[in-house]
Amino acid sequence: MTTRSLPVPDGLDGMRLDQAVSRLFGLSRTAAATLVEAGDAMVDGVPRPKSDKVSAGAWLEVTLPAPVAAPSIVATPVHGLKIVYSDDDFVVVDKPVGVAAHASPGWTGPTVIGGLAAMGQNVATSGAAERQGVVHRLDVGTTGLMVVAKSEVAYSALKRAFKEREVDKRYHAVVQGHLDPLRGTIDAPIDRHPTADYRFAVMNSGKPSVTHYDTHEAFRSASLIDVQLETGRTHQIRVHFSAMRHPCVGDVTYGADPALATRLGLTRQWLHAKELAFVHPRTQDEVRFVSDYPDDLEHALTLLREAN
Repeated sequence: MTTRSLPVPDGLDGMRLDQAVSRLFGLSRTAAATLVEAGDAMVDGVPRPKSDKVSAGAWLEVTLPAPVAAPSIVATPVHGLKIVYSDDDFVVVDKPVGVAAHASPGWTGPTVIGGLAAMGQNVATSGAAERQGVVHRLDVGTTGLMVVAKSEVAYSALKRAFKEREVDKRYHAVVQGHLDPLRGTIDAPIDRHPTADYRFAVMNSGKPSVTHYDTHEAFRSASLIDVQLETGRTHQIRVHFSAMRHPCVGDVTYGADPALATRLGLTRQWLHAKELAFVHPRTQDEVRFVSDYPDDLEHALTLLREAN
C-alpha cells in the first residue's frame, strides 16, 4: 500500500471524485470507485462519496493498493475461433461470441491471444504482456473480424493506421425500429457513464466519436444497417444507437427490449464485425477481409424476415 497526497489540479475542478482519482493515478474507473468506496480517498482529510465533485486546490490523499501483476498469456484452445488469413506480419481471425481480445483483471474466460497461442501462432512482443500484438479489440459479445500483429513492423504500422483512421472497419448491426434518416452520421462524444460501471454514454466531456450508417433492410420492428466507424471508442456503436433510441437488438445493457431479444433467441447484441480493410504493412497493397454472420445472428434475421 502506498499513500499519495497532492492538491487537485485546476484541470480536474468540478470532476467526480472517482473520475479524478482515475485520471490522477492511472486507475480504471471501476478500480478508482472501489478505492473511494473503501474510504481510501480523502478530500481535505475527510472521506467523500465517489459522486462528490472535487474543487481545484483541495487536498487529496489517496491510499493506493499494491500493484497487481498483469495476467500472462496462457495457450488455451478457443472453440469457434477461426483464422481467416495469416502471414509473417499479421493474422486475421473471425472471433466467436463469448471471447475477449486478451486477458484482463476479472476476466477468466477464453481470449483471442490465448487461442492463437494454442494454434501455434506467434504474435508481436510489443504491447503490455497480456495483450502483445493487439492493435484493436472487439467486445466479448461482438463477433467478427479482428487483426493481431505478428511482427514488430506490423504492430507499429497497424497501431498508427488505427490511430490515424486509415483502417476501414465495417460492422453490420440490427437495431430496434427504423432510423430517420435511413442513412446518416452520428457525431457525438463518448465517455464513461457517470453512474453505471462498465457502461459508456454520450457526454460533452467525452472523446470525439463518429459513426456512419446506412440502412440495408427494414423489418417490422427493426433494421439491418451497415456501420462504418471513423473512430473506435469502447462500445461506440452500442452507445451511439442507444442514444438515438435505436439500441442494437438484444443489447439489454444499453436499453434494448428483452422481450424482442427472447423472441429472436438472442442472448447478446446483434452486432458483427463484417469487413476489415487496411494497407498491408510490408507490401503496401490493400487487403480486405469479409466475415459471414454466425448462426445466432443469422437465425434472428430469418425470424425478422418471416415476421414481415
